[in-house]
Formats: sequence, C-alpha cells, structure tokens
Amino acid sequence: MSIYAPDKVWWKPIDREEKIWFVLAIIWMLVSFFFMPLWHVIGKQNQSDESYRVTTDQYAELAGKFRDKYVVKDEKGEEVTINGVAVVHPPPGGDAYIVARMWSWQPILELEKGKTYRVHISSVDLQHGFSLYPLNINFMAIPGQDYVITMTPTSSGEFSILCNEYCGLGHHTMVGKMIVKD
Repeated sequence: MSIYAPDKVWWKPIDREEKIWFVLAIIWMLVSFFFMPLWHVIGKQNQSDESYRVTTDQYAELAGKFRDKYVVKDEKGEEVTINGVAVVHPPPGGDAYIVARMWSWQPILELEKGKTYRVHISSVDLQHGFSLYPLNINFMAIPGQDYVITMTPTSSGEFSILCNEYCGLGHHTMVGKMIVKD
C-alpha cells in the first residue's frame, strides 16, 4: 500500500509493439489449437484402439503360455535369461505379451527390425506406466485391461522399458528390456 494515491492513469496504455505481440500470440494459439487435432488424425499419432477386459489370472496364463512357447534356448537347450528374466522371440506378425508386476517387466522381447508385432501389455498387481526409452512411447499397464500395441521396429538395438507410474518402494528398479535385431 502506497502513501500517495496513484495518478488517474497510472498504467501506460498499450502501444503499437505490444499490440503486435499480443495479436501474434493469439494467432499462434489458434493455429496450435486447430493443428493439434488435425495432426492427431493425419499425423499417425493415434494410440492403438485395441484393448480387452481380462482378469489378471487369465492374462498371467496367456503370458505364461507365450513365454513357454517362444523362450529362446541356447545350444545346450537351456533358457536364455538376462538378469534372471527370460528372453523370448515371438514370430513376426504374432502376438507378444509383456507382464508388469512389482517391480519388473517380463519377459524380455527379442524382435526383428522391420517386422510387425502385436504387443500386449497388462499388469497383474497394480497400475504401472509403460515407457519405451529412448523412444517416446508411453502407455498404461492396468490390471484387468489387455492393451494391444501394433508396432514395427524401425531401428535395431536394446531399448529400456521403464515404469513411469509410481508403484511403491521398488519403483526405481522396475526396468525391462526390448531387443531389436536386424
């Protein structure tokens, strides 16, 4: 609070430069507003619209059968694992299952570059966030919901799967892997 009352016109009226910037900001806002839905439709940025209701037991059973059928074995016939997690190699064009549970993503998928897969994601305990790093692919893994992502890997390498939804004390250790080979 001031000691003296301000002059009758204590604020400076908007000058020409401020009007120009204000108009440019409004135009940019309108362009962004109309461009975002348009990009959603024509920019191939749509999320998969395929999901199913499933019990956690049903999903765990489907994922277990998938794991047992496509687990990678070495020359001795033993399962290949990375840090105790099985590596599976699903056939191109087929279904692959990833299970989120405290505090792991299982199994490790070994995919082929340029081939299309239907990757099913769900949780068997509580809500988790599926984030494929360094790509910007983010989905929710929700118990009772089988979310299907149709993907075609375009680059080879190892990609980390991180949980981006806080799931308890071991959240920081919830890291999985996806391997794409040429």
